Amino acid sequence: MDEKTNACENHTGDIGPVGVAERRERGKPPARCEKPPAGQERTLSDEEAHKVRLVEEACQARDRAALAQLAVSKHGLVLDRLRKIAWPLLLGCGDSGCSGGGKERGLAWRALPRHDDEDQVKLDVNRSFIYYPSDRSPKEIERRKAELSDLIVAVLRRYPFLCYFQGYHDICQVLLLVLGAEDSCLAVSHLSLLRIRDFMLPSLSPALSHLRLLPPILSAVNPELCNHLSQTQPFFALAATLTLYAHDIQEYGDIARLFDVLLARETVFSVYLFAVIVLRRKEELFDIPPDEPEMLHSVLSKLPKPLDLESLISETISLFALHPPESISEWRSISASSVLKTSRYPAQCADQTLEDGIGYYKKQVTELRRAEVRKNVVTAMWRYRRPAGAAGIAILGVVLAWWIRRNTGVGGGIMTGAFFRRIWQ
Repeated sequence: MDEKTNACENHTGDIGPVGVAERRERGKPPARCEKPPAGQERTLSDEEAHKVRLVEEACQARDRAALAQLAVSKHGLVLDRLRKIAWPLLLGCGDSGCSGGGKERGLAWRALPRHDDEDQVKLDVNRSFIYYPSDRSPKEIERRKAELSDLIVAVLRRYPFLCYFQGYHDICQVLLLVLGAEDSCLAVSHLSLLRIRDFMLPSLSPALSHLRLLPPILSAVNPELCNHLSQTQPFFALAATLTLYAHDIQEYGDIARLFDVLLARETVFSVYLFAVIVLRRKEELFDIPPDEPEMLHSVLSKLPKPLDLESLISETISLFALHPPESISEWRSISASSVLKTSRYPAQCADQTLEDGIGYYKKQVTELRRAEVRKNVVTAMWRYRRPAGAAGIAILGVVLAWWIRRNTGVGGGIMTGAFFRRIWQ
């Protein structure tokens, strides 16, 4: 990965010479994400050309605020050669290289202990690059897969506490294609620890807390629709939000455009985006009886086509402004260490370091352990509620206090006593 030549410095310039006309001559339909021949950029409209000049100026000035505004406005960052500069800046790693110490340090990850999830990484990488890039030879696709595998394994070995999830490879694939093999590792590290950290914890519950924001957002706009979906758990949004929509969007141009926005905005913006997608489908959803949650789930778990990204992005920005997270009831229950709150403002995330991300990760793991202990305490108390008299409860309290201290490293006596009082009041 780090040692490989950057063959994707500009994604638009690394496509083979087969063009639309030649594909038609062969009797094949043109790909939707067709790119121009090597060394050329697609023809731009006057509006896009003007946008390119603005993005170039912002990149040259290292102006993250200006880049963020340009990324979310019409056409986004326009070209991959501009994304290659802008995305690392938006992620807060624009002035550093992946290795940070030359080729030798870049190779060091291979000597690190194997990560537990590497077998699953191999399986997922073998299923990558299905829809894009187009017009690549089998040999080129295999090279890309090797680069993707190296990228993911390098990050996991350097941060072995991160838990891989299926779909992570879809995210990494997009960053690899835009940034290239040499420059994507640090970007993926920042993204993993500072943007999608909740998805890489040893429990799925922090990821599910993102989905619990969806019903109150829908209710704020359309209470009738929210009530219609009340028997359907919001798990239908998991695949899309977990993978930053990279698993569901099949056109390269669309996912690159959407990443412009998702990297420029706060993490919770992804949930608002899905809310807009649901709201747009209200007529279709009202046609399905509310007592058929399986059917509703099936429909909602698949993104509509086409998405009409520009209007979707615009509507999401408006929804976010009208109903910010702080106005949503479930927001108060979100952990202060969740990426939803540590990246509540885009500049906040870009200014954080990888060490900050590691610190938040540790806090979240501690919170998860405490939650598990509380759950076990409730289960134990419920199981022994009848045979346990006052003496039995006192003994159980001592045992559980010791157990909590051993498993969470915190003062268990105070925590347990307060917890028991809440249970039995």
